[in-house]
Amino acid sequence: MTPTSDNAVRTVRLVTPGLPASDGAGVRMTRIIGTHALDHLDPFLLFDVFRSDDPDDYIAGFPPHPHRGFETVTYMFAGQMRHRDNAGNEGIIRPGGVQWMTAGRGIVHSEMPEQDQGLMWGTQLWVNLPAANKMVPPAYHEYPADEIPVETRDGDQRIAVIAGTTRLGTEGPVIGRPTAPIYLDIRLAAGRVFAEPLPEMHNAFAFVVQGRLDINGTRVDEGSLAVLGDGSIVEAESVSAEARFLLVSARALKEPIARGGPFVMNTQEELRRAFFDYQAGRF
Repeated sequence: MTPTSDNAVRTVRLVTPGLPASDGAGVRMTRIIGTHALDHLDPFLLFDVFRSDDPDDYIAGFPPHPHRGFETVTYMFAGQMRHRDNAGNEGIIRPGGVQWMTAGRGIVHSEMPEQDQGLMWGTQLWVNLPAANKMVPPAYHEYPADEIPVETRDGDQRIAVIAGTTRLGTEGPVIGRPTAPIYLDIRLAAGRVFAEPLPEMHNAFAFVVQGRLDINGTRVDEGSLAVLGDGSIVEAESVSAEARFLLVSARALKEPIARGGPFVMNTQEELRRAFFDYQAGRF
């Protein structure tokens, strides 16, 4: 792969496959952001991948639990997940669909499988909120697959645009978020090169869903996440029969982070207040 510009093209700073983890009522998953190897990638706080065709790995789901101070992004590849929250919202995330939830000042929600057999496969990303937005009212948006535009390039590059606008002008349905995220699901035929500009103030990663990529000279295998360095362009080449990957970026907040389980604030005092408010029934 020949870089467009040695100075502009983002290199790979780190490649990590993550670690086995369990969350909710015992759902087995791989945690990739939120580990000792990669604690966070401002503004991304956590990135989990769950994939199993064994119901024992996922059937218990994620019973009601609280959040404050950030956004959650759930994207499904296979299977179905039902969402409910204490604001009265309810819906089902199906393959190719995404749920973008703003916890804001506080929400209690559950995510439970809508199946008792078959493959359950998806990802969840936590995106931090700026200090000025941490106490906004909670909000919930669900976008089924038929509301997510798909851009085709050269006949064998397929880009599902969830958030942001591509260089060809395709805009995803997720708009108006404070970190100006870009979230693309990209499929490449063998030997094809995908190139896309990214804002220089964004931190970015690529997660390989299927196949293998070469990102500016670094091989990234299926199931691994590549943290991208500084630059204004990302280039990735499929070096397998077909490759599929998520390209995600957002504006770095550069603010202090105080984390405590399901709450993410800027100070320890704000974190204590979050626990107190939840226990007092103020969510």
